[in-house]
Amino acid sequence: MLNPLASIAQRWTPSPRTLRRAALSVVVMSVVIIVTGGTVRLTGSGLGCDTWPKCTDDSLFATPEQGLHGAIEFGNRLLTYVLSAAVGWAIVAARSTKPWRRGLTRLGWAQFWVVVLNAVLGGITVRLELNPWTVAAHFVAANLLLTVAVITWQRTHEGDSAPRPRVPGPVRKLSWAITGVSALLIVLGTGVTGSGKHAGDSSEVPRMPWDWTAAAHVHAIAAWVVCALAVAMWLVLRVVDAPDDTRARARDLLLVLLAQGAIGYVQYFTGVPELLVGLHMLGSSLMWIAVLRLALSLRERPVTTPEIPAQADPEPATV
Repeated sequence: MLNPLASIAQRWTPSPRTLRRAALSVVVMSVVIIVTGGTVRLTGSGLGCDTWPKCTDDSLFATPEQGLHGAIEFGNRLLTYVLSAAVGWAIVAARSTKPWRRGLTRLGWAQFWVVVLNAVLGGITVRLELNPWTVAAHFVAANLLLTVAVITWQRTHEGDSAPRPRVPGPVRKLSWAITGVSALLIVLGTGVTGSGKHAGDSSEVPRMPWDWTAAAHVHAIAAWVVCALAVAMWLVLRVVDAPDDTRARARDLLLVLLAQGAIGYVQYFTGVPELLVGLHMLGSSLMWIAVLRLALSLRERPVTTPEIPAQADPEPATV
């Protein structure tokens, strides 16, 4: 007896464009959920729903008594269902490809389990009344989902053969350095928000035990290291005559870092206004996407067309 996914796969074969759009929808929704999660914190709506999985002890939905904060927090929870639908679409599309791309299907299920993990972390965060450490873990898990989503999206443009390098080994190592320091930069950013303003609720919320300006300076140092490595990558790719699309990825990363750095410094010297903090969170997601796309462009998996067995010539008809 076929399971539901196998049954759908028997009846539907998505086009390559449909498969790519399904994977891209998860990337888009991952960014949206990060930004809206930031909106919850920046508007002081983190405890707009005061429990989880319900919004109140007696209601699954936000109540009029909870006001705008409840509506914002509950709206962010509803977007999780949209994200889950996008992940489901990606899983079904990957399972229904012909021939079946098992690696893509596994990546789709990995997205599903990260969504489950982050939903649980979100519930724990609410029940612990916005403990900054669980808020940080919630944000890191959201970026983990974005990571898997970008890798899945890239894989929909490739075949299933073993990856082949497109640049020399030292260049690939430089890319891993950029990826590692960028991941550290994101984690350090949670230390800035966890110790600074915008705790997520109008009530007293505990903060991380260090001065937020010192955390911001450490965060800025890591950002400058990423910028230096990105400039080095852009120059090295020109020296080794890397493919045009790879050099374009390095250029895109530099542009995102320039914009993100400008927003970061302006928000620091203007008292971290909510709008700029929200833009900085969006920029963080775009930076991470650019870093991953650069790293993934340094190797290729050629698309192979399945061989169709040759058919024997029909025997000549006899009279």
